[in-house]
Amino acid sequence: MNPRILLASTSRYRAQLLHRLLPDFGQAAPDADETPLPGEAPDTRAMRLAQLKARSLIAAHAGNLIIGSDQVASLDGKLLRKPGDAATARAQLARSSSRQVLFHTALAVVDTDGAMHTHLDTTRVQFRALDEATIARYIEAEQPLDCAGSFKCEGLGIALFEHIDNTDPTALIGLPLIATARLLRECGVTLP
Repeated sequence: MNPRILLASTSRYRAQLLHRLLPDFGQAAPDADETPLPGEAPDTRAMRLAQLKARSLIAAHAGNLIIGSDQVASLDGKLLRKPGDAATARAQLARSSSRQVLFHTALAVVDTDGAMHTHLDTTRVQFRALDEATIARYIEAEQPLDCAGSFKCEGLGIALFEHIDNTDPTALIGLPLIATARLLRECGVTLP
């Protein structure tokens, strides 16, 4: 019998991904201050936040297996946040044009004994040259305002790239399922 599994996220993207592995799990909003720490590297930030999100639910959900995840996008070592509005999305995509953006997707699984299991996936996305008209059409078509880096690779955003280098294609969407499956098996969860 598998333990009850809880996703420490209200992200619909992460929930859709996790449903590929698990038909039944809970979701809860983590209590995590996501303010960047001074001098914190993007990959370190992603891992700190994934662990913080998972740990924040332990007290209220004892006995559950808790999955936390966080993704940090960076260009030249500087954070690219969720844009929130079209102007910010346009600016992010213009800066990313013909450049490589790194996406650090961290995964933290707290097992029923409180032990932490972690994984970090780094995806390199090479953007093609993007002119203002292309950027405007893309933002209008897909409205990627709640996505780090201002695009959705699972949708039309894939047309913005020259290539993607990673070990797990689902990591770029926000939850590396290959690593998630491995960590869940390590925690005693039976998967196909």
